[in-house]
Amino acid sequence: MNNYNINKGIGRTVEFKGLKAQYLFIFAGGLLGTLIFVMILYMAGINSYICLFLGAGGASLIVWQTFSLNRKYGEHGLMKIGAGKRHPRYIICRKPVHRYLKFTPKSNAL
Repeated sequence: MNNYNINKGIGRTVEFKGLKAQYLFIFAGGLLGTLIFVMILYMAGINSYICLFLGAGGASLIVWQTFSLNRKYGEHGLMKIGAGKRHPRYIICRKPVHRYLKFTPKSNAL
């Protein structure tokens, strides 16, 4: 029986066969979704060869895309891209310039 190391220490990210962090969950969820999709098609009475073809094609697409995302963006890349999309591109300031340059004297508190 093969022994697979999933976690290599405290404080390090989960890694399995090169997939790190959220990609591992995307991979597992995608394969589970493909399995459920094929089961629904089979129970609906679709030809079993079509079900096998769609299942194998979907699973291979998920494996390919997950590993390519892992290679392209790295461990924290998808989170950085998601955070970047939530930031505004520029800040709009509609106050006139003289409002920023206005001098207000401070009162002496004694």
